Amino acid sequence: MKSLIFLADGMADHPLAELGNRTPLEAANTPAMDAIAARGINGTFLTLPEGLPTSSDVANMSVLGFFPERNYPGRGPIEAVSQGIALGPEDVAWRCNLVTVSPEGILLDYSAGHIDNGVAAQLMADLQREFGDDRVTFHSGVSYRNLLVLHGREFSRNVDYHKPDSSQDMPVTELRLTPLDDSSEAAHTVRFLEELGSRAHEFLVRHPLNRNQASPATDIWPWSPGYRPELPAFSERYAGKKGAIISAVDVIKGLGKCTGMTVVDVPGATGFLDTNYAGKVAAALAALRDHDFVYLHVEAIDECSHLGDLKLKLRAIEDFDAKIVAPVLQALEGQDVRFGLLPDHPVPIELRRHTTTPVPVAVCGSGIEADSVMHYSERLAPGGKLGFLKGDELVKRVLGL
Repeated sequence: MKSLIFLADGMADHPLAELGNRTPLEAANTPAMDAIAARGINGTFLTLPEGLPTSSDVANMSVLGFFPERNYPGRGPIEAVSQGIALGPEDVAWRCNLVTVSPEGILLDYSAGHIDNGVAAQLMADLQREFGDDRVTFHSGVSYRNLLVLHGREFSRNVDYHKPDSSQDMPVTELRLTPLDDSSEAAHTVRFLEELGSRAHEFLVRHPLNRNQASPATDIWPWSPGYRPELPAFSERYAGKKGAIISAVDVIKGLGKCTGMTVVDVPGATGFLDTNYAGKVAAALAALRDHDFVYLHVEAIDECSHLGDLKLKLRAIEDFDAKIVAPVLQALEGQDVRFGLLPDHPVPIELRRHTTTPVPVAVCGSGIEADSVMHYSERLAPGGKLGFLKGDELVKRVLGL
């Protein structure tokens, strides 16, 4: 038996008055996802354990059954692994967004207007040229999703931070880094990054690529630091099963590389509405031929949710259903395959940030006897036979272990 999980990043939501007290998922046209729910069993999954950041790295670690409450390394080092950045034992890797801060000091946009890849890469290269040395290096990623690495034992990862996509429209004076312990290293790290951030701001606001931009990249935003990850292999966790992972974004690719899964790069995969859906479907079908398990991740719904754009979120959900789920189900109809479907976390439109509510999950395919749930939604899933899942229970169910 083969297994595949459809992961719709940030899809779950709250009921909205403008949708007749339905969620965006309930209001969208989703016949393929509804078919999975109707043919299978439904339930909920706790993806964001208490006490951990409400971020996609934690949530996807949970979905994949890698127990972030035991060994969460931080987002920065996961993405560093994805980019092939070799971290020394004392290096502290930080996710480093390019963001827009108003002249009045308000964080306006966590993504600098979903900055173009080429523009972002040039800005990061120029930051490296201007400020990079043996203590700090800048690395470009995808769009606003970049990295900063601090080198040397003078620095610490024990620094508290504010997640930028959860902090929009807030004064940056309320979003400062703070030491998590009394060590001189933690205090020094905060001072170093604050000074670096101030200098980077002065450099970026004068940069020619930021002229006449609606959402210029005025600042760097370091967050979620950590040391080199050490996670168990997927095949060790799951009885020798071979897994593949498909995504546009470094945090998901990094989880794959950290756990020995095959990471499949898809040309034209962007992490937004213009992503290469057909390429992702083709890659998933190809990977399933010589892997036991495929994790097919799509980012666009999450980005639309953080924008607070209901129209775009509805479009992204329907694109996911029509351009990802439907063609995969059609291609594999009648074959010995088991499917899982879920978001990694909610991003309610009115909040524009992640919440810790358990997400709806459906499993169908080989050996699964359907329950009474006929549509895939946040409201109906808890009434299914799958129950409340956490830890590695979902992947084991999908793998048939």
